[in-house]
Amino acid sequence: MTEEKNNVKADDLLESGRSITKSEANSSSDASDASDIDPVAEAKLVRKLDIIMLPLFTLIYALNFIDRTAIGNAKIAGLEKDLGMKGFDLNIALTVFYICYFISDIPANLIMKRVGSVWIAFLTFAFGIVSFGSAFIHNYNQMIVTRVFLGLAEGGSLSALVYLLARYYRRKELVLRTGLFFGLAPSIAGAFGGLLASGLLSLDNFGVVKSWRKIFFVEGIITTGIGLILFFIIPDDPLTTKIFSPAERELAIARMNADAVFKNDGKKEATTLKLFLQSFNLWTLVCAVGFTFINISFQGLSLFLPTVVNSLGKYTVVQAQLRTVPPFVVAGVWVVVIITWSFKMKQRAIPIMTSVLLQVAGYAITIATKNPHARYAACFLCVVGGTPCGPLFLIWGTDNAAPDTMKAMATAIIPGMGALGSLIAVWTYLPKDAPNFHKGNSLNLATGTLVVLLAVFGAFYLRWENAKRERGERDYRLEGKTEEEIRDLGYLHPKFRYQV
Repeated sequence: MTEEKNNVKADDLLESGRSITKSEANSSSDASDASDIDPVAEAKLVRKLDIIMLPLFTLIYALNFIDRTAIGNAKIAGLEKDLGMKGFDLNIALTVFYICYFISDIPANLIMKRVGSVWIAFLTFAFGIVSFGSAFIHNYNQMIVTRVFLGLAEGGSLSALVYLLARYYRRKELVLRTGLFFGLAPSIAGAFGGLLASGLLSLDNFGVVKSWRKIFFVEGIITTGIGLILFFIIPDDPLTTKIFSPAERELAIARMNADAVFKNDGKKEATTLKLFLQSFNLWTLVCAVGFTFINISFQGLSLFLPTVVNSLGKYTVVQAQLRTVPPFVVAGVWVVVIITWSFKMKQRAIPIMTSVLLQVAGYAITIATKNPHARYAACFLCVVGGTPCGPLFLIWGTDNAAPDTMKAMATAIIPGMGALGSLIAVWTYLPKDAPNFHKGNSLNLATGTLVVLLAVFGAFYLRWENAKRERGERDYRLEGKTEEEIRDLGYLHPKFRYQV
């Protein structure tokens, strides 16, 4: 997609005969056309951003994922027995977490838009404290309380990270950066979480901190410490950040303008009820549904992978923990491959379909056979196939959201609604369905198939809508509009083109 398709020229608006003034048309002309950007300086700026942002954001979300899924490692280390839990108690606790996660996501991102990136530091510090506190719970009620606060703290983390990235990177760059940090973090977290849990369980107790409590204790200390450091190092908004020199800030603004339909020099428009409601559009909801389906299949297996692996043979707790590591390592490699492919192709639909088909094959194997070796191999396909798809759906929605308020909303709506998938996933691997977990695997097979169909629909819909805009069939949206109304059209502007 060429830059000219994304940019609104004053002459385009005037020649279309719309009811706007000359000054209004000029105000929407390119403050900084893409051709005015020095490619050498831009490449240097992007490298600087990559060095600063990507490792930091990958670390933050990996900590988020580790703290969230540590309960799965703690479960097979004796958590349920020590807290007097039975039946569906663990599933209920996980449900409470995801309900709070869902509730907090959108409000948290609106706060992020208002107060800036210090909000990310606060959230990281908060869920680190909660994880640390989980090492000292002594009954089920206390566990429920920790899951409430963990859900509230973690709910806005992912959306805040993606929103901040979208303020720094251009649309064509966002897929690779978001995909790498969001896709790699769960793989790193899954592998590191299993290794850390097995290592900690092999160590002597830390006084009263015994068995599974060591997992929460150490992971909580690590996260809390990094959260404190983030207050001093997390980059702020491009317009105010100290990581830019004046020349770099000017270039960053030019890059934002080059991608925008209506140029505003990177300034954020006011959050209005109209823009809030407009954010719940068809495409955002399509991506949210896709994210939800992926979460059903991926989050469920991530949470219960230690339990699933443990059911495949007679393993010690440490052996079962270690066997959860290889699928996530392979998934990390696959994420780099599929996200890079998506970036090079400038495509989202085909990479999603390709990856999900691996997951579908994995769940089909788990249903078709009871052979433990084949079922363990299927775990690789299930984890590998699902890992990149959540990031790709989130990027697909964020890429196609404008103006800034809608971008902030889309980065919250998609993972926020996706938490409903995690909520369902909590109930897919039930104790009474062990060791084959036929119901959970069947549901995941069905949701994977639906994701493939949804991606096909998405590709056709976006191409159809772009074609209508090419033919001028959406130009009527400019009629009788004021400058402010044209600015707030965002993705509805006839010059805006969807990323397919």
